Amino acid sequence: MGIDELFMVALMPVVKTLLIAVVGLFLAVDRVSIFSADARHHLNNLVYYIFFPAFLASSLIDSISASNIVSLWFTPVSILLTFIIGSALGWILVKIMRIPRHLHGLVIGCCAAGNMGNLPVIIIPAICAEKNNPFGDSLSCSRNGMTYVSLSMSIGAIFVWSCVYNIIRIYGTESDGNIQKKSNISEKLCCETSINSSIDSSREELLLNCPNSEEYEAPSGIFLKKSEDSVKSIKQHMKSLVGNIDLRKIFTPPTIATFVGLLIGVSPLRKVMVGDSAPLRVIESSVLLLGDAAITSMTMIMGANLLKGMKRLGVNVWLILGIIIIRFIALPVLGVVVIKAARSFGMVGSDPLYHFVLLLQYSVPPAMAIGTITQLFEIGETECSVIMFWNYAVASIALTLWATYYMWFLS
Repeated sequence: MGIDELFMVALMPVVKTLLIAVVGLFLAVDRVSIFSADARHHLNNLVYYIFFPAFLASSLIDSISASNIVSLWFTPVSILLTFIIGSALGWILVKIMRIPRHLHGLVIGCCAAGNMGNLPVIIIPAICAEKNNPFGDSLSCSRNGMTYVSLSMSIGAIFVWSCVYNIIRIYGTESDGNIQKKSNISEKLCCETSINSSIDSSREELLLNCPNSEEYEAPSGIFLKKSEDSVKSIKQHMKSLVGNIDLRKIFTPPTIATFVGLLIGVSPLRKVMVGDSAPLRVIESSVLLLGDAAITSMTMIMGANLLKGMKRLGVNVWLILGIIIIRFIALPVLGVVVIKAARSFGMVGSDPLYHFVLLLQYSVPPAMAIGTITQLFEIGETECSVIMFWNYAVASIALTLWATYYMWFLS
């Protein structure tokens, strides 16, 4: 197949995603104002608590089974590598650029977490639907592709809603805590100054009135109080440190839905819920209907958020360029090296479509869930919208080119 034909196959899914995003952008403009900030906030909550968990669970229940999950063991390894490499490069970027501390989590998250959700879900079926696709007939390509994408998307969601979620939360909390800590230190200094002044004046009066002033000792209660305050301060710092590692935050609705979907998919419960003759098929069908709203909603939210990124360009241009270089040059190149090595050692089987999905993990733009997380914590929302705008603008070209190269590389 010629490179021009592969380019057209890779272009169609990206165009579909952009068209849905443009609808969200149009609905958010001031003259239309259907997709206002409040509307996006409420839809974000629906996506986070209902639509996306339902989509994850239904996709896994329908496509994952005990027979095929073992052969896909390299998927979580590959995703873990994307997060480790991206996080390391993001950490280097924030150090070089001297980014404000409250934005460290946002920048590291954008470099680490790729959009392994709605983009591959749109890209793979669209590629399989093309007559000239290099992955075989449309039916088997779509079925196998959705199995690979569902697992990739689910594991990616675990990393996003555990690692990135907590990275953004911790850096944001630390920044707020530093401001509060400085305020508390100022108050404490003022308080200690007045106390010390009071003690000094009282001591002077005692020295003047007491004949044996050399034997004067400060009241022991003052020293006991200071000792108790020190112990209390240490306990508060330890409690704050432990509080930053809150394991309960890992069990978010998308993460729980992933575990439930995997559990049902690989267990005998799958036969009870999946299939035309399954007695509980109505449950799986209902969850599937709820999940169908996730991708469209998230893509429209992305488009609406990109509008805010178009209006506000107050983010350092070099920071945006650094994230773009990491996401669309450094990670894809390293991804080719990783997957080529895995193929050489026989770690990823022989299906080129599976290899394509693995390569796609390294070349997608930042996860849209990061925008949802920043809105949930109200940390770096404007900066996130600007970063997303430019990354997704570049992705329309970069992702098409990389997908074309991957298909040529695997064919």
